[in-house]
Amino acid sequence: MPETPDTDSASETTETDRADESTETDRAVESTEQTAATDDDTGGGAVESTEQTAATDDDTGGGAVEPQPITPGTPESFGQVQVWWGDGKGKTTAAIGMGLRAAGHGYRVHLLQFMKGGASSVEDVRGEYNAIAAVPGFTYENSGHYGWHGSLDATAETDHEARAAAGVERARELLDATAAADATTPFDLDAPAEEGVHVLILDEILYAANRELIDPDTVVEFVTEKPAALELVVTGGHEEPTYVTDEADLVSEVRKQRHHFDDGVPARKGTEY
Repeated sequence: MPETPDTDSASETTETDRADESTETDRAVESTEQTAATDDDTGGGAVESTEQTAATDDDTGGGAVEPQPITPGTPESFGQVQVWWGDGKGKTTAAIGMGLRAAGHGYRVHLLQFMKGGASSVEDVRGEYNAIAAVPGFTYENSGHYGWHGSLDATAETDHEARAAAGVERARELLDATAAADATTPFDLDAPAEEGVHVLILDEILYAANRELIDPDTVVEFVTEKPAALELVVTGGHEEPTYVTDEADLVSEVRKQRHHFDDGVPARKGTEY
């Protein structure tokens, strides 16, 4: 005969199963409550991450910085002397780029170029001049003689010397004007450089000194006697200007590792002029 199921055993098993189910339910509830508590504490995982990102964006401006109108400003910590020299490309480029940055803050910037009076090997147009003319508060002028000094291009030595001497006198005028105008104040961005500047770039003045077109002592004079609040930038030359480096706050050597000129590639419109 078939065995009769043990009622007490079956009942005991059923009760055990119910107890197990109750335990699992309790655990599930507990897990849910813990998860809810964690979400309450942290803001809910992905939500927290989004909120942190938003907070970071608020602090930093959201990555891309929006351009602001250029209005006359006053530099807070100008007054240093910068020297850029070396046989590599980029000295003038660096100086003009820095001038552009300063002009973007509403500071008055002027570029006075020595030596670069143009040549038959390039077009009579300068991309940097066009760009500078479009920037409020940034002006330029050139005191170089047409042609290359020291080359067989039919330009006279005396002409180069005369133009370099004129550049020296012009630099003195600008330094004196800035001293009289007070570079710790804002300047009218449309006013001529004779009314004062915050940044004066004497481009290729070191090259003119290296070529003995001007006296190196003149460069030292400009550096040591400039107005205290004026940022003075002097550039140029392949030989180290040891006569002035000890007086400078920043000295950068731009060293050539390779240059396309050496491979016969001429000056290119948009990169060299």
